[in-house]
Amino acid sequence: MTVNDVLTVHGGTPLHGRIRVRGAKNLVSKAMVAALLGDAPSRLYDVPRIRDVEVVRGLLEIHGVRVSDGDDEGELILDPANVESATTDEINVHAGSSRIPILFCGPLLHRLGHAFIPDLGGCHIGPRPIDFHIQALRQFGAVVDKAPEGMHLTAPNGLHGTKLELPYPSVGATEQVLLTAVMAEGVTELRNAAVEPEIIDLICVLQKMGAIIKVHTDRVIEIQGVPRLGGYTHRPIPDRIEAASWAAAALATGGDIEVLGAEQVDMMTFLNVFRSVGGAYEVTDMRPPRNGSPGQEGKIRFWHPGGELKAVALETDVHPGFMTDWQQPLVVALTQARGLSIVHETVYEQRLGYTEALNSMGATIQVYRDCLGGTPCRFGRRDFKHSAVIAGPSKLHAADLVIPDLRAGFSHLIAALAAEGTSRVYGVDLINRGYEDFEAKLAALGAHAERS
Repeated sequence: MTVNDVLTVHGGTPLHGRIRVRGAKNLVSKAMVAALLGDAPSRLYDVPRIRDVEVVRGLLEIHGVRVSDGDDEGELILDPANVESATTDEINVHAGSSRIPILFCGPLLHRLGHAFIPDLGGCHIGPRPIDFHIQALRQFGAVVDKAPEGMHLTAPNGLHGTKLELPYPSVGATEQVLLTAVMAEGVTELRNAAVEPEIIDLICVLQKMGAIIKVHTDRVIEIQGVPRLGGYTHRPIPDRIEAASWAAAALATGGDIEVLGAEQVDMMTFLNVFRSVGGAYEVTDMRPPRNGSPGQEGKIRFWHPGGELKAVALETDVHPGFMTDWQQPLVVALTQARGLSIVHETVYEQRLGYTEALNSMGATIQVYRDCLGGTPCRFGRRDFKHSAVIAGPSKLHAADLVIPDLRAGFSHLIAALAAEGTSRVYGVDLINRGYEDFEAKLAALGAHAERS
């Protein structure tokens, strides 16, 4: 954290205006990794200017991929014609800054026959072990040698299709299997796979490259390995996490925010809860140009219609459940709802630590080890505080806040905007990992905030 990594926020002003979301953070970075597999350039549109994209771009470039900006804003061209090994020191420059390097394993093993993965970083919301990844890679035929500086992987006999079943439908492990299986010899069957919209969009990217992937019912994905893949041209799905974050900001501050680029189809679960709490929204579908008339960009307008917000009980879950990355921003709005709201977090075991900061601002939130408001989950007997009860409405007041992770950071920012008085938010650069130009967007919405 640097001296300038502080945002002074003058709260109490409803946010009003229009902002735009681009391609989903959780797809764009993975599509960039997929370009490693091709023998021709790939073109990716609507890429947000966020830290995670910079990290992946750096990792690709040190491995010989030429990454250049296209003519359109947010367009990247990725040319993997000269993939090469990178030194341990070069790779370690990125160690600790992202968890993306683990997904380089399969593509590098296919292209080079070996890979090195440094220690992994990311948000501290639970251990997020890479055991699923390593076990899967070994089943494909990879040999994993652990060293103090990271892991060295080789595939002396090549990679071969296999049958796998994940103990939990992990998004990262599913991505690992997809990126490895598409060029492994034979057929791979993955059971209990994640089927988030970003996973399906990654499958679309790989299919454009020449992959053969079947998505069956009951979380089963079948991949038939192919000997070569080409490039792709792709426009990713919009970032449903960022869209929901701004929706929560509108609700918490009593504002009205129009989110250009947001799409209804992947936000249906969030929209149901948003309306149940008392928020209002209006969907405008995208309309392509026709008969000389201009097209229309899709958007969703979110606003607080007045009156009291209502308490709800919700449970995070894998798709199509309520997304874990939606709960933190929404909880800030729930501090303003009348009654007792219950949140049962079932995806990450340590994702409710951010509520301590909200309590310091006047919220009344109690966390519990029990599975509240829903069915028992895998954390219920493991002594993790993974359920929360939020009593409201609470009048929030300004405080000094230190951002612990990406989504909690945006939640703290929303709380500072909703609170009376002037807050200082430390570590705001972490928000740049997943929210493009968030300070410019705040200004466009009428927020009073400036760097200290």
